[in-house]
Amino acid sequence: MESRRPPLAPAHRSLPEFVRHWAETTPDRRALTFVDHPEPGSRGVHRTLTWRRLDLRVRALAARLAEDTEPGSRVALLCPQGTEYVTGFLAALAAGLVAVPLYPPDLPGHGDRLSAVLADASPAVGVTTSRAVEQVRDLCAGRGVRIVVADEVPDAAADEGRPVAPAAVAYLQYTSGSTRTPAGVEITHANVVANARQALAAYGADTHPITCVGWLPLYHDMGLVLSVAAPVVSGMPSVLMDPVAFLHEPVRWLRLLGTHPRALSAAPNFAYDYCASAVTDAQKADLRLGDVAALINGSEPVRPGTADRFHAAFADQGLPPRTHCPSYGLAEATVFVSAARPGEPLRRFSLDRDALAGGKALPTRPDDPRAVLLAGCGTPAGQRVRIADPVTGAVLSEGEVGEIRVQGPNVGRGYWNQVRHTRHVFDPDGWLRTGDLGTVLDGQLIVTGRLKDLIVVDGRNHYPQDVEQTAQDAHPAIRPDRLAAFGTSDGSGERVVVVAEHVRTTPLAEIDVPALVRAVRAAVSARHGLRLADVVVVAPGTVPRTSSGKVSRARTRERYLAGAYATERVR
Repeated sequence: MESRRPPLAPAHRSLPEFVRHWAETTPDRRALTFVDHPEPGSRGVHRTLTWRRLDLRVRALAARLAEDTEPGSRVALLCPQGTEYVTGFLAALAAGLVAVPLYPPDLPGHGDRLSAVLADASPAVGVTTSRAVEQVRDLCAGRGVRIVVADEVPDAAADEGRPVAPAAVAYLQYTSGSTRTPAGVEITHANVVANARQALAAYGADTHPITCVGWLPLYHDMGLVLSVAAPVVSGMPSVLMDPVAFLHEPVRWLRLLGTHPRALSAAPNFAYDYCASAVTDAQKADLRLGDVAALINGSEPVRPGTADRFHAAFADQGLPPRTHCPSYGLAEATVFVSAARPGEPLRRFSLDRDALAGGKALPTRPDDPRAVLLAGCGTPAGQRVRIADPVTGAVLSEGEVGEIRVQGPNVGRGYWNQVRHTRHVFDPDGWLRTGDLGTVLDGQLIVTGRLKDLIVVDGRNHYPQDVEQTAQDAHPAIRPDRLAAFGTSDGSGERVVVVAEHVRTTPLAEIDVPALVRAVRAAVSARHGLRLADVVVVAPGTVPRTSSGKVSRARTRERYLAGAYATERVR
């Protein structure tokens, strides 16, 4: 499976070199705008850096980071979302150091992961802001980490920086969602420049000017590449807001999409459903979405129904019907791998569930009770994709389900300090074993699930996201996209469990929990032929999520087996 279009020709070797180029050629053009929402109801306070100003701040901070720091040392980014995060990231690269995109210690629910990453990366320097510095000092106490406060470094500190080699590691992108110690993917300068160019070409931003608009956290790969790398490579403006501001009031994201020309943005599937359900008619009144260029849907399974609901919800605001771009990617490939192109209709595939469980993608009618509805994720973006047998590595034919494997200049170098794991995932011939299952139909990549998440009962494969959708549809009191299905073994076979949050909008006293459990059991039994060993209903916010906001089945399973839900279960 080959890309239809080659990536743009290389021009510069690293992101800081692009920043310097734009500072010299278009110094007064807007480079980065962070829209802060300091209080509820705020429509946003805009803070903008021109290319000249961004370059100066990057060089000043790079000089400070390089003081008493050996090339190749790690720099932990412990900043809140904002301009200082972007300058800190680019400054680490300009200083010849290795950035480690993280977050401040006050991010709820991620303290253990933060400590694990710091222990693994062993950073020499931590970058933060005056707002978060005391918490960061407490976190880094005893670790030998020098703290640099980005907004206190003067412009006068700027110098010319250190030369960087394209093959050198630019940053460590720690993967999310695993129960083991997070693994840091080594992304080189060449990797991130290549992937930025691939993404720009895939979404038509190589031929038409766009504005990158985003709320995804910058410690997440999709947020980092789309809000920092792609705008830096293209010289186009980036408009950024805090993820918390989006979650508190999702219309804020849509306002930014409507007020910036030819907006390109990305979000996980749940965000589009969230907007469709949470944005009120009064909030829609002043939205103008007719100039939106492309909306990337990735990071979790893309549901065609979500795209339909989102576009129906905002059709009266002028949202173009063919802006939705289901996409596939992963941290080990920097992020972007395959994408549907803007302007093309959403490709929908109705596949037979039983055949899919047996490793075949056989089309069926959408109204067939055994139908699984999936969205096509387009074609590769400047790289190669093939479907292989997970065990033998043999290349499979179109319509056969196997492991998705990727080859291209964007594929990372391996895992930091994990030689054995690197050898298992990164083949010597340049092919990346993604651990994701998928197939190719009509030239479209279709992602069906994760190898490690498959539920195998009596020799049949069941995809957890499919079971979760059935459970979610079974009762209105189940919170959408806040449930996890997984298998456990009790020695006599595989037991299937569903842990689901109940909705916030219905008081617990009004929910008939036994009836809900019966409805879920019956629906899963009828649709999948599965007997659920346990259905656990828990309070909102109880099911763990990854750094990108999607449910972590692995951590939910771990909590369930540890007995954590015994006291949280709603009865």
